[in-house]
Amino acid sequence: MSKILFVMTGADRWTLADGTEHPTGFWAEEAVTPYEAFTAAGHEIVVATPGGVEPPVDAGSLAAEANGGQEGADRIAAALAAMDEIRNPVKLEDVDLAHYDAVFYPGGHGPMEDLAVNAASGRLLVDALESGRPLGVVCHGPAALLAAEKADGGNAFAGYEVAAFTNAEGMQAGLGERAKWLLETRLVEAGVVVNAGEPWAPHVVVDRNLVTGQNPASSAPLAAELLKKLA
Repeated sequence: MSKILFVMTGADRWTLADGTEHPTGFWAEEAVTPYEAFTAAGHEIVVATPGGVEPPVDAGSLAAEANGGQEGADRIAAALAAMDEIRNPVKLEDVDLAHYDAVFYPGGHGPMEDLAVNAASGRLLVDALESGRPLGVVCHGPAALLAAEKADGGNAFAGYEVAAFTNAEGMQAGLGERAKWLLETRLVEAGVVVNAGEPWAPHVVVDRNLVTGQNPASSAPLAAELLKKLA
């Protein structure tokens, strides 16, 4: 059995370009689907957030239209309610990577607000990448990669190929035009190679120990790839 660290947002608001605060958090499917895959395989999950706050769920991710209907929404809500680890997070600042076998970052707009500029998360990502541990990041989770600075000031993920929520998806989702910045653009500016798949279709990229997924639909195939690396 391996121990997997889920690094999750503590932000329940995303500040837009005009200063408006849009309610957000983590995207439920992107936490639930990998959690179910990892625990079914016998692995232990520990959740960490900035300051150890309980990660807020994006209410939009619990809606019927986000889950293929009300039945799917009810299933996701029930699964989320059963994830006791979410209600007992550890402080991200206190995490010792040596205690974990893999690291996973779910998305939602929350990471755009806090993890994108969180130094503790950035250091953890650099250490995880350099350690060779399996590292999974999905959808808006790659915003956290922006804080992963090396000693020389460069980004630790520069030159890595990733999947991440694309500019096209951002515009189609309805908030792209109001965002301070778009994830795909900012990653490219940091030297990360974004491999964009079709909008909303499952798309996973594996580059060395890094496994990334483009959107919520990529959560299940990303979890499968990460499990291969833990086998």
